[in-house]
Amino acid sequence: MKPNPRQGMFAHLKSDFPASIIVFLVALPLCLGIALASGAPLFSGIIAGIVGGIVVASLSGSPLGVSGPAAGLAIIVLNSIQELGAFDAFLLAVVIAGLIQIILGYLKAGIIGYYFPSSVIKGMLSGIGIIIILKQIPHAMGYDKDAMGDFSYNQIDGHTTFSELFYMLEGINPAAMIVTVVSLIILILWEQPFMKKIPLTKIVQGPLVVVSMAIGLNLFFQNSGLLKFDADELVTIPVAASIESFIGQFTLPDFSQITNPDIYVIALTVAVVASLETLLCVEATDKLDPQKRVTPTNKELIAQGVGNTLSGLIGGLPVTQVIVRSSANIQSGGKTKLSAILHGFFILISIILIPKVLNLIPLSALAAILFVVGYKLAKPTVFKAMYKKGMPEFVPFMVTILGIIRIDMLVGIGLGLVVAIIWILYNNYKIPYHFDDADYRAGEPIRIHLAEEVSFLNKAPILRSLKHLPDDSTVIIDASKTKSIHPDVLEIIDDFEDNAKTRGITVALVGLTHSRGEDPVKLFSKTVSSQKVKVG
Repeated sequence: MKPNPRQGMFAHLKSDFPASIIVFLVALPLCLGIALASGAPLFSGIIAGIVGGIVVASLSGSPLGVSGPAAGLAIIVLNSIQELGAFDAFLLAVVIAGLIQIILGYLKAGIIGYYFPSSVIKGMLSGIGIIIILKQIPHAMGYDKDAMGDFSYNQIDGHTTFSELFYMLEGINPAAMIVTVVSLIILILWEQPFMKKIPLTKIVQGPLVVVSMAIGLNLFFQNSGLLKFDADELVTIPVAASIESFIGQFTLPDFSQITNPDIYVIALTVAVVASLETLLCVEATDKLDPQKRVTPTNKELIAQGVGNTLSGLIGGLPVTQVIVRSSANIQSGGKTKLSAILHGFFILISIILIPKVLNLIPLSALAAILFVVGYKLAKPTVFKAMYKKGMPEFVPFMVTILGIIRIDMLVGIGLGLVVAIIWILYNNYKIPYHFDDADYRAGEPIRIHLAEEVSFLNKAPILRSLKHLPDDSTVIIDASKTKSIHPDVLEIIDDFEDNAKTRGITVALVGLTHSRGEDPVKLFSKTVSSQKVKVG
């Protein structure tokens, strides 16, 4: 059923509730892992997850996006804490970064996200899918030397994404492998058509069965003494002895650093990178949304800004919208932002009431769940579809993927964007005008239809074509459908008119003017927005 914005928040509780549990189970170890990779207190990752779920999702206009601490910011956070010398000083930078994001939202900077081509966004999704699979293989085998939230190529344990696959052979745990295999069998079965006909499978999601099974196997192994999980192979949530010690894990920013110029440099860096990651994830999440809803990006920046300000004030890491949790939400059947909000409450409630139960969950079970998430993001059919679209789409797509795998998400996206722009410029250079050879007859006028956009990159091919015109011929340069002509090209045409007389060439210009009137986008907005559409 398609979500209706006029319905109440709980209209799709039947879908959102189970999805929120899955997102909660996926998010919890990632929050801890990202905090570890950032060199920050583990509880700071939990705080960011809670704020991203409850606060950001409540204010956001994204129906399916899930926010929390982002792996892409881990290196920035790590370096910033080292540079400032204290975590509480960094928290002040997070507060200021949030305020900057709020300002960016009101300045309507959210439009930046729309300038990334579809090939790059799809490359980002597939690249992240591959990274998820590669990063979870060691955890699936029982080798957990690297934090689950570390998605960097150069890992915090000193290895790389690929070298870790060899080192893991030294620490394979049969208990973890059993949980992984059984988990994958359950998850694959749950996707089969015959299983979907069973009413229970519509209520209880496969990942929830996987986690319950994994806890049961862990307890069985403990009691039987046959196999066992080491401490680093399980979820590790800080367990507070009392409510006082729980509250004591929250940290206030060091406001005495307000005059430190380094604080503002770091705040600006965090604000820009977090905003860019959010906008890219918003674009990607909207593409994954079965209903193809469009998130208001300026509202999203404001929501993220409020979230970061609050997170910094109470001791949390910076937050962004994150594609791993968002895609898990979509694939688990989430329909509205209620699933993201509930997942934040589940994190809060669980660390207060049942941390010891959650610490029984093997990371290999969560790795199996993420395998499925990664596969759905990077299906072979996606690669085939992009290849069929041609090299202008496929090359930026692949460059983005390789950049994400080998370096990091933002660099990979940047490389893909550069390649896409170069391809556009190259095509623009190749096609400055349209000439239909089928309509040409020797001795008749030669008609050249200029392209809609003629830039300075088209100077060389236009100049070469005009030089190749035969003497004593007639040429019609038709710019009736041209929206913009660069002054350099106009100068070439003017010079050609003067030179044509010496070659006996007759030149006819159609629709060639130096100004094309008002910007069509502004004209459209002004005209359409002034009309009041009456419905019913």
